[in-house]
Amino acid sequence: AIFWREGRVLLVRRAGHKERFPDCWDLVGGHVEPGESPAAAMVREAKEEVGLTPSRFRKLAEQPEEDTIYHLFLVSEWQGGEPVLLGDEHTAAQWSTPVQAEALDDLGHPQWCSIFHEIQEQSLAGDMRG
Repeated sequence: AIFWREGRVLLVRRAGHKERFPDCWDLVGGHVEPGESPAAAMVREAKEEVGLTPSRFRKLAEQPEEDTIYHLFLVSEWQGGEPVLLGDEHTAAQWSTPVQAEALDDLGHPQWCSIFHEIQEQSLAGDMRG
């Protein structure tokens, strides 16, 4: 889930015990359970990880990589207020501009920055349909 608010994206720092991207900044998300759609998984994972319930979102892309397919959703509205870290999957959360995210040495996936810049361009152009 790419939670987007006022030109900033919500990043969460993955815990050191995580198999993928340990101790790195990443997006809110997780695995799709059997019988679950990618959109339903995104909503469930957001509730479980940061206590937010996406209410307006659209699928941006599917990004295949090794044994994983990343389903990226742009979340423009949600219920639950501010994110709260739940469980032990993350150690921190922050709202970052695309430029701030790009400056992080420990961003989990290098492709995220180009996606953040595209979202920012769309946002500035007034094209944030959900």
